[in-house]
Amino acid sequence: MKDRYTLTPERYALIARIALVMLTLIVLTGAAVRVTGSGLGCPTWPKCTDSSLYTKLNTHGVIEFGNRALTSVVGFAALAAFVGAFRRRPFRKDLVLISLLLPLGVLGQAVLGGFTVLYDLAPGFVMSHYLLSMLILVACVALDWRARHEPDAERGATYDRLLVRLTWLLIPVGAITIFAGTAATAAGPHAGGSGTGDVVKRLEFKGSDTLRFVIEQHARLATILGVLAVVLWVLARRSGASSEQRRALTSLCVLLALQGVIGGVQYALELPAEIVWVHVTLAATTWLAILWSVAAVGRPEAGRERVRRAEKAAAA
Repeated sequence: MKDRYTLTPERYALIARIALVMLTLIVLTGAAVRVTGSGLGCPTWPKCTDSSLYTKLNTHGVIEFGNRALTSVVGFAALAAFVGAFRRRPFRKDLVLISLLLPLGVLGQAVLGGFTVLYDLAPGFVMSHYLLSMLILVACVALDWRARHEPDAERGATYDRLLVRLTWLLIPVGAITIFAGTAATAAGPHAGGSGTGDVVKRLEFKGSDTLRFVIEQHARLATILGVLAVVLWVLARRSGASSEQRRALTSLCVLLALQGVIGGVQYALELPAEIVWVHVTLAATTWLAILWSVAAVGRPEAGRERVRRAEKAAAA
């Protein structure tokens, strides 16, 4: 009877992948709430209105309430990943510890989302809401990768120390770039309350010049990130990196190129909501590509250990 409730590694890997998809999807629907001006479609929290858990039958209320309702589905997927880690056989403690971050992250998002509504979409709360999503995706990708690979699995036939170190550099550069992007949105026209007629405070630390200043910094950081990705793509091919590493870096370069084009178009068209949503969506996808690239090369310490083993084998 007990064996009926155990999970094979393959089944647990599927649960981890579903959790990753769902926690990515909630980012995209959250961005849709923002750019459609529906952030205060449900003006209170945890209820939608002062007197009801449900929304009025209007477009913006439905959009905001739908995003809240999806959170429960996402929470179930995150909880399933955590509980499933205990039932996976063979049992692995690392999967339990990583999967615990998923339901904790969803809980944190629910609380932070509540404060975001209660404080009328204040820029700091909205930015934090998106950035916390990016942190949760770190745990999701780590869980998805580890669920599909044994802890000591080889990443590839070769190991290049420079490639690994530069690939890990993608995380801080990408994180700062995304942070600047959230600041650009917080200073721009899509405050999240236009659809319901609410006036939302914007970032204005440089007055009327704030939006232009933040966009310029975001563009500079994105350029640095793009150059780094291309350098890594070239280095991966010259150093004989594994096919997994090359695919990850290729995907990252393509996504960054698309982001550059879309970012330029949205700026030229004065930030239409639809294109801003695509830009935010691709930002989350690009972050996933960065995490995939880092997962594919592994930790520098593990790489050095593989080199030592290879050298010992050659000497013998």
